Amino acid sequence: MALRGFVKTAIATLAATLGFIHIAAAHEGASGNGVSLLRDTEIEGDIHTMMTPIWKAAGLDPDAVHVYLVSDDSINSFVAGGQNIFINSGLLLHADTPNQLIGVLSHETGHIAGGHLYKGVEAMHNASIEEIIAMAAGVAATVAGRGSGGGALLGAAGVGQRAYLGFSVTQEATADHAAMNYLDATHQSARGLLQFFEKLQTQELLIGEHEDPYLMDHPLTQERIDYVRDHVEHSPYSDVADPPGRVEMLARIKLKVAAFTEPPTSTLAKYPERDRSVLARYARAIAYYRIPELDKALPTIDALIREYPQDPYFRELKGQMLFENGHIAEAVQPYEEAMRRDPNAPLLRIELAQVYVENNDPAQNKRAIAYLSDALRTEDKDADAWHMLATAYGRDNQIGMAALSLAEEGLAADNKKNAVQEAVRAEHLLPKSSPAYARAQQIHSQAKDLDDSD
Repeated sequence: MALRGFVKTAIATLAATLGFIHIAAAHEGASGNGVSLLRDTEIEGDIHTMMTPIWKAAGLDPDAVHVYLVSDDSINSFVAGGQNIFINSGLLLHADTPNQLIGVLSHETGHIAGGHLYKGVEAMHNASIEEIIAMAAGVAATVAGRGSGGGALLGAAGVGQRAYLGFSVTQEATADHAAMNYLDATHQSARGLLQFFEKLQTQELLIGEHEDPYLMDHPLTQERIDYVRDHVEHSPYSDVADPPGRVEMLARIKLKVAAFTEPPTSTLAKYPERDRSVLARYARAIAYYRIPELDKALPTIDALIREYPQDPYFRELKGQMLFENGHIAEAVQPYEEAMRRDPNAPLLRIELAQVYVENNDPAQNKRAIAYLSDALRTEDKDADAWHMLATAYGRDNQIGMAALSLAEEGLAADNKKNAVQEAVRAEHLLPKSSPAYARAQQIHSQAKDLDDSD
């Protein structure tokens, strides 16, 4: 695992120095398209900030809703595996306003609150995050006929797997209605949702068939568009503008996604040195780091840190630049300063913990255990972080806890064999009266319900 700020694990279809946390999707070879999971503290945090009022209006606990970014330039979003919302990078880049993004994610929230997931394929609830996005990629390839990758989803089993993504027109209309209620309840406009639907309808007419993944997963009808349009015409909140803070958030989201996924030369051409805006300098810092040209990247990010000392993400990027270029000891300070400014971000704790582990300092290793244990209370699907915790426990000579962490890793990765083996090992090593022993027994029991494919 390479680590986070943006972080990566190697992804064949993207540049080797991507800064998001890139996690290769399980069965990527089968899907043949290299779609991957992206994790980024800043982007996920900003989306949570935008969506928290909506989630509360829907009766959901915002802390229980997870947002995952998928490296795919097509326009799509979907919900799967519980209260998980998956957003393609293409959707973020094509959102013209925060209101459009919020409108689409309000619709996805309607699926979660309406229990549509549980009326679909329950098997996806226990799937790993990587398996979900790999399956989503395979579904898109199968339905659109875009290559051989979809073959893995053909047959009777494939029909069941495809079902989890698609909702009926009735459920889509129900989610639209719920979204508009949430938007009204939070005094926000539904115009963005209408604009998004109209954009998709235009694309549909241009290409002549339903090739866009969003249209495959969310059947779009004229009746649905008319219904949303009627709501916009009568809602007292339809002309409410996006707050300037949200506009700035979306601008940074789009810039960061583009800077980390497009060629650095494209970023530098788009933001030449004469552009001294904050966003342009942020983009150039990322581009220089990815080339890599640290002699240009570090001064650029250092200047932003001096001007905006309370911004945690400039410091996080500096830590990543140093860490991924072998300056592990030097990366500690910027990561620590980033976490002090955003102490509730679990991904930052995981990033800093990796630096501690790689720095091979016993005192820092103990801190890594504490930070990882805390972060994994909410990031329990992060198999790489569980593996890192196992490494830290092993270095601290806590072999039973290392085995328990490896069992957690197996469970998070939907790997029955590893989960069972390590849970059994943990049961032999841990005190029988301890909470950790009880957790090992629980993992052992849960793992029995996993597929035997691993």
